[in-house]
Amino acid sequence: MGYLLYSAFFVSIVLGTALYLTRARWTPYLPERVQEALNFTYARLPTTFMGDVESGFTSADFDLSSNIMEGDSRGGLDQKAKRDIQRLMKARKINFDEARRIYMEQRFKKNGIGEDGIPRDPKFVSFS
Repeated sequence: MGYLLYSAFFVSIVLGTALYLTRARWTPYLPERVQEALNFTYARLPTTFMGDVESGFTSADFDLSSNIMEGDSRGGLDQKAKRDIQRLMKARKINFDEARRIYMEQRFKKNGIGEDGIPRDPKFVSFS
């Protein structure tokens, strides 16, 4: 019994390795929906403003060209925010401005801030 279990395990490891190494050949024949689920390749996020522009994290309303022209040495946009915005852009097939708006609305809602920018905390006191 142990011999059969060992053999089945060994064959499955060899078969899995062969499928993994040849995935570029057989994945194009899968349905589109399955291909999207298997698309797990790592895409490194840019760490500079130039990389942000090349990745599509800019628009007419959120222009990074002045940062590039001035030679800004900062690291670019927030890494977590870029990941979340990129995920929204891919999942909903929307542009950068719309994804950034949705991300900020979600972030405000999570932190207890209303759509008008005023905190929802009942103890909040405003002197204006």
